[in-house]
Amino acid sequence: MSLEQSFEKQGNFLFKYRGQFPIILFLLAIPFIYSTDLSNLYFIDNKIFYYIIISILFILGFIIRCYTIGTTPSGTSGRNTKSQIADSLNTDGVYSIIRHPLYLGNYLIWLSIAIYTYSLFFPLFMSLLFWLYYERIMFAEEKFLEKKFGDKFINWSNLVPAFFPKKLVMTVSPVKFSFKSVLRREYASYLSAISAFLFIDIVRIIVFNNMLFLEKNKLIFFIVSIIIVLILRTLKHYTLLLNESDRS
Repeated sequence: MSLEQSFEKQGNFLFKYRGQFPIILFLLAIPFIYSTDLSNLYFIDNKIFYYIIISILFILGFIIRCYTIGTTPSGTSGRNTKSQIADSLNTDGVYSIIRHPLYLGNYLIWLSIAIYTYSLFFPLFMSLLFWLYYERIMFAEEKFLEKKFGDKFINWSNLVPAFFPKKLVMTVSPVKFSFKSVLRREYASYLSAISAFLFIDIVRIIVFNNMLFLEKNKLIFFIVSIIIVLILRTLKHYTLLLNESDRS
């Protein structure tokens, strides 16, 4: 098997299980938290600026994801795990400046979570793991698109970078933004990210205080988030309120 075929096969496999990437990060974060000496980290004494950076990355990541999902028509991969899907090639909107906006959004969200471990090395480790993981997924997706759309995909890929945009001016998407799409499709990502922050808090408290304790406001926020997610999941699966005929 050639290296190209191997990359494509690995990418298709990882594509099916990309939802498990957060679980991998959860587990790998533990030794980094355990080995971090908080007394040597000067910024721990002044958390405000530190939390501002985390918040900016987190919010920016979700803005990118929400805009992409809200302006994506039906017939795209979405959250399917069985195979690649593309009835049309998205080249407008955010796809006019970057070929994989959802994965960029994911990276920024998980970078904010990695920084929250207070480890100086885990963000670097996470970035490397993320790239090795998603590079193969992006490769497999693009091979699929190249086979299906041919020169149209090649011409687009020659002009638009894969991951980091070279420009911030994008063409207007012909698909109107849908808040319903965001509510229907993004609640799982939100809960996953919130759970990651809570998980890090729990591990850090156990490691450094030998006890399990959560701040009341964080616990309330997490419970409210779960309730909201359960409501959205119920609306999606048992009602027609979030259904849209022209969206995935």
